[in-house]
Amino acid sequence: MIITTTETIPGREIEEVIDIVRGGTVQARHVGRDIMAAFKNIVGGEISEYTRLMAEAREKAIVRMIADAERIDADAIVNVRFTTSAIMQGMSEILAYGTAVRLK
Repeated sequence: MIITTTETIPGREIEEVIDIVRGGTVQARHVGRDIMAAFKNIVGGEISEYTRLMAEAREKAIVRMIADAERIDADAIVNVRFTTSAIMQGMSEILAYGTAVRLK
């Protein structure tokens, strides 16, 4: 599956736009991570526990978006974007979405 944030794929022609595809996940903070983050907040710097949590969430969202595209026999996903929103305190949704296309 070709995935790109651009509208086109260099060297390839889009034959058909199929549909919007999406994949999402909701992630909650972990008490152990919160404790480590609290210590890091005192001294400053990147809170790597949350960085890893969000990276894992983005990867899950991508995998689910690809599965959605495969379900409708797409060859590629163009215009891929990410969005995030807070569901409640300590819980966030990550959504990956794009346009599923067939290539010539």
